[in-house]
Amino acid sequence: MQQWNLFIAFFRVGMLGYGGGPASIPLVHKEVVEKYKWLSDDEFGDVLALGNSLPGPIATKMAGYIGYRVSGIIGMLNAVLATILPTIVIMIVLIISLNSLRDQPWVNGMTQAVVPVVGVMLAKLTYDFLKKAQGSLGWVVSLSLGVGSLLLIEWIGLHPGLLIFALLMYALLKPVKDKSNLKSQEQSS
Repeated sequence: MQQWNLFIAFFRVGMLGYGGGPASIPLVHKEVVEKYKWLSDDEFGDVLALGNSLPGPIATKMAGYIGYRVSGIIGMLNAVLATILPTIVIMIVLIISLNSLRDQPWVNGMTQAVVPVVGVMLAKLTYDFLKKAQGSLGWVVSLSLGVGSLLLIEWIGLHPGLLIFALLMYALLKPVKDKSNLKSQEQSS
């Protein structure tokens, strides 16, 4: 049953993730965190951050990791296959169909109409992540990191993976203040 649930969850993501990996992230979140509860929000955020810092398509990396975590090697293969199978089949069918209809205005309108929906899905996911960050970092730090990241990525052209990697390294290597040690120092002063 677990293998079937994995397949169906990632098959839906593969079928409905129109627009590539970033557009499928909210769908993966819905299946993995909300529906099947295989990961918590925090774990999903960690997987997303790490997946964005590695090369390759994000949807298949997330499917591979989550499938492995849920059901080992077979789960990993199952989830990755379920993610890519719809794309392969749909792409073959659409290319054949759209090539014969490419001059029709409705074909162009159909692809343009999907873009705002994907934008709304990504905006909702962004808002959810900002709210989560605000809970642990506060609004000032969360918004500063968000605006700073936007500036570095959009105007300076820094690759998002490099930014995520730098922030992960900072979080791993920054000195941790021992709260019990600080309290004893304050009391002795």
